[in-house]
Amino acid sequence: MAAPNTPPTASTCCSLSAGLLTHADADRYAQLFKVLADPARLRLLSQLAEDGCGPISVSELATQSGLSQPTVSHHLKKLTDAGLLSKTRRGKTVTHQVLPAPFAELRTVLQME
Repeated sequence: MAAPNTPPTASTCCSLSAGLLTHADADRYAQLFKVLADPARLRLLSQLAEDGCGPISVSELATQSGLSQPTVSHHLKKLTDAGLLSKTRRGKTVTHQVLPAPFAELRTVLQME
C-alpha cells in the first residue's frame, strides 16, 4: 500500500468500488454532495448524528447550533428533500432524524479500490 502522501499508481488505485457511474448516478451523487457542501448543514448533520442519529426537534437544533429557527428549518428542509433526513411532525413539534442508507451509499461510491 502506498504511503499517505504518495501519488497512487495504476496498481494501487484503479477504480471506484461502485464501478463506472452512469450519467444518472453521477447527477444524483453530485446533487447529494452539493447539499452537503454547506458548512451550516454539515454542522447540523453532525449535531443530529452526535446522539446516535435519534430524532431531534428543530428548536433543540436551533438552541444547540446558535442559528435561528428559520435558518435551521431551511437547512433541514434541504437535507430532507435530498433524502438524507426523515421528518416527523407530532402536533407542533417537528423532529428530524438521519437516514443512514444514503450515507453508506456515498461512502461506497467514494471508496477507491
